[in-house]
Amino acid sequence: MPAKTNNNAQIIELTIGDKEITFEVTRDQYNKLINKLGPNQKVAPMHNFLVETVRDENKPALLEILADYPGSEVGIGGELVEAYSPDLQIAVKKRSA
Repeated sequence: MPAKTNNNAQIIELTIGDKEITFEVTRDQYNKLINKLGPNQKVAPMHNFLVETVRDENKPALLEILADYPGSEVGIGGELVEAYSPDLQIAVKKRSA
C-alpha cells in the first residue's frame, strides 16, 4: 500500500524491470492528469505526469525506460494511477417505482 503524506499526497514505489523508481503523487497532479486525458491524448499527458511526479534521483532511470520502451508511459502511468486511487466500493441504488 502506498505511503500517505499530507494533502492526499502519496509516495509510491514501482519496480520497472530491474529498477526501483519512486514517485510522489499529489491530488493536484492526479487531477491535472485526469483533466488532460482525452480520447486522442494518452501518451503525452502520462509522460508529463510521470516526469513531474518521479523523484529527482530516479528521473534518469525513468527517462531511459521511456526512451527505450515505446508506449511504456501508458503502462507505467496506469499502474501509478491505480496505486494512487482509493479502492472504493461504489454501488448504484435502484429507485423503486
